[in-house]
Amino acid sequence: MATEMQNKYKTTIGLEIHAELKTKTKMFCSCKNDPDEKRPNINICPVCTAQPGTLPVLNKAAISHVIRVGLACGSNIAGFTEWDRKNYFYPDIPKGYQISQYKYPLVSSGFINGIELTRIHLEEDTARSTHDKGDFSLVDFNRGGVALMELVTEPVIHDAKTAANFAKELQLLLQYLGAGDANMEKGEMRVEANISVSSEDGVLGTKVEVKNLNSFRTVEKAIEYEIERHIETIESGGKIVQETRGWDESKQKTFSQRLKESSHDYRYFPDPDLPKMMVPEIFDLEKMKKELPELPWQRREKYLKFGIKSEDAESFIGNIELGDFFEKVIADFKGDKELVKSASNYISSDLVGLMMNPDEPRGSTSGVKYPSDKSFAEIIKMFKAGELSSRGAKDLIARILKEDIDPRKIAEKEGLIQKSDEGELKTIIEKLVIENPKVVADYKAGKEASLQFLLGQVMKITKGSANPQIIKKVLLSVLG
Repeated sequence: MATEMQNKYKTTIGLEIHAELKTKTKMFCSCKNDPDEKRPNINICPVCTAQPGTLPVLNKAAISHVIRVGLACGSNIAGFTEWDRKNYFYPDIPKGYQISQYKYPLVSSGFINGIELTRIHLEEDTARSTHDKGDFSLVDFNRGGVALMELVTEPVIHDAKTAANFAKELQLLLQYLGAGDANMEKGEMRVEANISVSSEDGVLGTKVEVKNLNSFRTVEKAIEYEIERHIETIESGGKIVQETRGWDESKQKTFSQRLKESSHDYRYFPDPDLPKMMVPEIFDLEKMKKELPELPWQRREKYLKFGIKSEDAESFIGNIELGDFFEKVIADFKGDKELVKSASNYISSDLVGLMMNPDEPRGSTSGVKYPSDKSFAEIIKMFKAGELSSRGAKDLIARILKEDIDPRKIAEKEGLIQKSDEGELKTIIEKLVIENPKVVADYKAGKEASLQFLLGQVMKITKGSANPQIIKKVLLSVLG
């Protein structure tokens, strides 16, 4: 759709994001929380399958995770909270209701990426339904009852990219806090987007919800599709229906699922089996705030102050292990920005390329052993001091990844230390000039390629051990 057409309208987007929390057991029972379990209906019990007479028990670790997310976002933590029953029927909810939070969420307000939050609350996940085995459905209750955090933003987002970036930052926050892996491919984090488009006269359009978006790319694509669909419908005189829609990956379009429910349709009421909670009586909020780790946006600000490339900074932020390795490498550089930049470049290009695990999606470095940070730092120092060529540095990085070696000793033993003795190089160059009068004449006639030829010959004679900058300096001196 033409940008001019889109500029006539204002898009308003609010997000609802569900993320499974990293707890040993489920939200209201002692069943194992194992997102990698492939066998169906293994981690289940009478509580999470809603057998008559069973009682739920709160998972303190899950509550702690949500509070820590709120503290990291500068949110208000509830003094009082309770759990509610959200009543609706679906095959993956055997109780006929979901235990959630309605009137008194654990967390309210706060910001991520400058986007204001409405609330963050706790609930139980539903079971997993599959419909691809024929004319029937299968239900796996392993996931049913897992602690699920739901975060709701204010409707203050106006484009698809901002929405996707918000989801990325939330995923990082959960990982940094150890609250969840938020692996979207496994369904551990799901995004729902509420989208409306205002007409030219400023009247807010009808809100449509697109559910269960399971990748950042899909979040962007689905929102962009909906914006175009809304505008085209308005332009043609049609009417947007308030509904819930899904995303069809193969067709790259949304499709209608059902009419959108309102909160009163769920007939919320306080769960009579779970106690009310005075949060400060159980959790020391000040202590929890002080114990928060470095957050992704704090790490980003720090890295950019180092002067490294923004894409390198994002790769170190997005991969916590890689970021930790980078920080260990530069710890001994005493603020030398050139050393830090060199380390960043060699880690993000050469090291990551060598470490990529072909068995992991998108060439992840997950599960790969890192080299010694001290050895890596030594290589960077040698390169910066002109003792190693770029090629020599790359070769040594490959070596320390495979074996525990002293890079300096290996460089000296294998002749990788660059020759920087101007007197020694002058002798080699003077002999080379005498042996190549035509090349020298071509250079003096203005052919710059002749200089490169001579430089290459010196590198060949010295078996690549001469410092290219020193070679060029001495060459220019000898050639006059």
